[in-house]
Amino acid sequence: MAQVAKRMGESDAMVPLAKRARNELVPSTGGAGGGELVLSGIPRTSTLEAPIMLLAGHGGEIFTAKFHPDGSALASAGFDRQIYLWNVHGECENYAVLPAHSGAIMDLQFSADGKKIFTAATDKTVGIFDFETGARLKRFKGHQMFVNSCHSSRKGPELICSASDDGTVKVWDPRSRAFVRSFDSKYPLLACCFNENSDAVITGGIDTEIRVWDLKSDSMHFSIPGHTDTITGLALDPTGNFVLSNSMDNTARIWDIRPYAPPQRCAGLFTGHQHNFEKNLLKCAWSKDGKRVACGSGDRFVYIWETQTRKILYKLPGHNGSVNDVQFHPNEPIILSVSSDKQIYLGEIEPS
Repeated sequence: MAQVAKRMGESDAMVPLAKRARNELVPSTGGAGGGELVLSGIPRTSTLEAPIMLLAGHGGEIFTAKFHPDGSALASAGFDRQIYLWNVHGECENYAVLPAHSGAIMDLQFSADGKKIFTAATDKTVGIFDFETGARLKRFKGHQMFVNSCHSSRKGPELICSASDDGTVKVWDPRSRAFVRSFDSKYPLLACCFNENSDAVITGGIDTEIRVWDLKSDSMHFSIPGHTDTITGLALDPTGNFVLSNSMDNTARIWDIRPYAPPQRCAGLFTGHQHNFEKNLLKCAWSKDGKRVACGSGDRFVYIWETQTRKILYKLPGHNGSVNDVQFHPNEPIILSVSSDKQIYLGEIEPS
């Protein structure tokens, strides 16, 4: 099975709705630097080899992908049960394929220091892998059904949380063999993430409510109603004060999760993207500066909104299947998207 990356000329897919340009690179004239390549008068905004890079090689649907914290590589995974590692620059080569699970990998995260990869899979386990060597370091067993989501702590001791169809969210310490906390919501959980200080876990699932679980008191701290259908993705904002959710009610919402926030915790609502009959677990993401949010969509587009105005900045075509995961590059204006069409796109966008 060949793993390839293709350079693609910029199309309408990667240009803001208000700005379209012809699809060719021409030398820049004038300016102190001289010799700069520009795209039909629009300067390149990233160090990608081309405005759009297509990465192909997966043997099945791709459910998740994340950039390494330093932005030099990315990891992707899905139905084919393996972790694929890719270079982000140059030809975007697939340089490693790691055997990982005996079931589909539903979610994947890097540790804060980038040294480890955490995975959640339908074989009911949570995995820890060494990013440098590819070796599996741990396999946590404890969930009774599919594990849909995982997330790692930003601060403090390294912890992993995982959400499962068995209705529980569990917290794991890599130094231990078993989970160190377990909370039961009684309904399947599809998404989870830590708060900024890693002393609480935020979950979402088929009961449509955001729930915040306090690790100190071993109890649910509070719940937030608002969505009217299943929550499929959660993402913590850069400040740690807000969480973004993606739901089958065809909305994405920002929630204030600070302990003493006003009773009306919804701080933003975004529409345009769609969930369809496939009922995939569509994820969501924040840009590093918090000025933009993005969501996967069942209509095969990638949606990017401006956080303050809630306007759609980009509606990016290209995929031939449900867009299951999206992420902003940590250092450059690049958007990553993966799909049930077995393909990965890296695309240049305008700086925020």
